[in-house]
Amino acid sequence: MAVKHFLQFNDFSKAEILSLFEKTKIIKEKFKAYQKYWPLEDRTLVMIFEKASTRTRLSFESGMHQMGGTAIYLNTRDSQLGRGEPVEDAAQVISRMCDIVMIRTFEQDIIERFAQNSRVPVINGLTNEYHPCQILADIYTFIEKKGSIQGKTVAWIGDSNNVCNTWLQAAELFDFNVHVSTPKGYEVEIERAGLYGDDHFEEFEDPMDAVKGADIVTTDVWTSMGFESEKKERLKDFADWQVDQEMMLSANKDAFFMHCLPAHRGEEVTKDVIDGPQSVVWDEAENRLHVQKALLEYLLAGSEK
Repeated sequence: MAVKHFLQFNDFSKAEILSLFEKTKIIKEKFKAYQKYWPLEDRTLVMIFEKASTRTRLSFESGMHQMGGTAIYLNTRDSQLGRGEPVEDAAQVISRMCDIVMIRTFEQDIIERFAQNSRVPVINGLTNEYHPCQILADIYTFIEKKGSIQGKTVAWIGDSNNVCNTWLQAAELFDFNVHVSTPKGYEVEIERAGLYGDDHFEEFEDPMDAVKGADIVTTDVWTSMGFESEKKERLKDFADWQVDQEMMLSANKDAFFMHCLPAHRGEEVTKDVIDGPQSVVWDEAENRLHVQKALLEYLLAGSEK
């Protein structure tokens, strides 16, 4: 039986993701009601971090414990992966000692190679190319509050990074539109984003045009991990792409503001927006916990070691 992985958003069908969302609702309700739910008792998650994180580690580690399982943290600096052990060898060994693996790393190629040599499911906790668990949480948050996202418009303002790429994959799957506005030199690369075409997104030179009619306005830090040497240049290049109140007023009246966090107030977003009434960033952050619990259960249900 083939092992199922979640390395990109479009690794799953729309039906699979909607099923995940149904389970997420049940899991979240049980969590809020303090009801014990241990479908992953005696199961072990190994979390491998090459890129540091607060939300990814906390959501996966606490989520696994809340489902009755165990989570083990590995940092590449403190393991043989950081001393030159081939990814393929590490995958062979690690996957024989646990039930599921989550990896947060730089290159998508690393996680793809690991998955190819793993006997257990592998989850992408973030790579330079994609951030599928974040967009699971974002779309679930929208559906939870407003219903179907089909036909809606998401305005992505800023760098066409891993989160943007994943929004674009989700748009193809769920049939909504993404308006992307980036400075010149930071545009979407269709092949890198893993898209089939450009039917579900449109690029805008002016971010104010991109947010018109938007149901969600979202952004991310201007300098992602691994690009720190470009920070001064990026601060200059992105100066006109700050999400502020004027920009939110150009979107639909009831539009949400989203951000995957951590946020830099005064750079990619103003304080009055991220802390304002249209912001759902804290709901997004919490829902990472619940959608990932549903994801862990789905990938482990019926899987063979």
